[in-house]
Amino acid sequence: MTTIGTPGSKTATKVMLLGAGELGKEVVIALQRLGVEVTAVDRYKNAPGQQVAHRARVIDMSDASALRELITSERPDIVVPEIEAIATKTLVELEHEGITKVIPTARAAELTMNREGIRRLAAEELGLATSPYRFAGSLAELRAAIEDSNEPKIGYPCLVKPVMSSSGKGQSRLDGPADIAKAWNHAISGGRVDSSRVIVEGLVKFEYEITLLTVRARGSDGTVGTHFCEPIGHVQVSGDYVESWQPHPMSTKALEESRRIARKVTDALGGTGIFGVELFVAADRVWFSEVSPRPHDTGLVTLTSQHQSEFDLHARAILGLPVDVTLRSPAASAVIYGGMEAEGIVFTGIDKALQVPGSDLRLFGKPASYRRRRMGVALARAADIGTARQNAKLAASRVKPRRG
Repeated sequence: MTTIGTPGSKTATKVMLLGAGELGKEVVIALQRLGVEVTAVDRYKNAPGQQVAHRARVIDMSDASALRELITSERPDIVVPEIEAIATKTLVELEHEGITKVIPTARAAELTMNREGIRRLAAEELGLATSPYRFAGSLAELRAAIEDSNEPKIGYPCLVKPVMSSSGKGQSRLDGPADIAKAWNHAISGGRVDSSRVIVEGLVKFEYEITLLTVRARGSDGTVGTHFCEPIGHVQVSGDYVESWQPHPMSTKALEESRRIARKVTDALGGTGIFGVELFVAADRVWFSEVSPRPHDTGLVTLTSQHQSEFDLHARAILGLPVDVTLRSPAASAVIYGGMEAEGIVFTGIDKALQVPGSDLRLFGKPASYRRRRMGVALARAADIGTARQNAKLAASRVKPRRG
């Protein structure tokens, strides 16, 4: 039986979020609605999640000693990693020492932070279909990995990514040998942590990508069950999502295979919580791409499409509560970018955006804007996906960031 105490008292149920961006902010809100005391941690002050948490802490989460000191001093009941740039070995140690519980597990956080760890688990241990891949630790190794004729053969075109990054950072498409040096430098500079290692992937001929939000949660009998949200389709530019919609149409066979792959990966990672499983699909064929053991950016659409958003589902699963993955309505999301380098920007056109039928907005409250920084998202629900996508993009286009 789950019990939840009173925030600010000795009975408080304490959760610490490591990463307090827009996704973390929604998790904080979902946890607080259930009476949880939340500390939001990020590398900079006034991050979105810190604005709504009980307490805010600012540290470099990739600094092992700083992370250990914070967790041992605050003693949260549960630690929830929300970003990749974390000293995950420290989380493994702290969980082993019994100091805290990590969601979904410290091992899962460590494996999924590093593309090498999760790709080897999926392809080499679990035998799941993936794109052909190799790893490289130098420019020379990268060139050899691409041009080696032995299996797995990569060749051109191909993708190069840092082993530790997110949201498309450091990712490049290579169309020939002239692109190698530039791609290597871009990957090394774009990684979340200091790592001189990349993954190079051959391209698979897929028709579309989906995110299959997969929830591991305890049932009334105490056992962990697996629940699947409806598939989310999305458009990415340079590896970063710009719009998403739910549900994405799929053949019955492709959906079954997607769920099989998602279940196999999440069972191997263990624990409870939501997982964003990314998959490539062509007709009835499915390839595993990546998995995040936390809410996924493409899943922002669930704020309007589902009865319980991905953030509500994560909070409930974390606390051992029942979950409901029922779809409420077809819906879509479209990103609102900052479009400029500035501090304390303002937004106009909000009233016009909300005049779009079925629309809603989330403005994240990030203190600084960059040209391609995600500053908000427009949401729209409708009777069909086409209308929802059209309305979400229309609402997003009406929001105009301006200098303050």
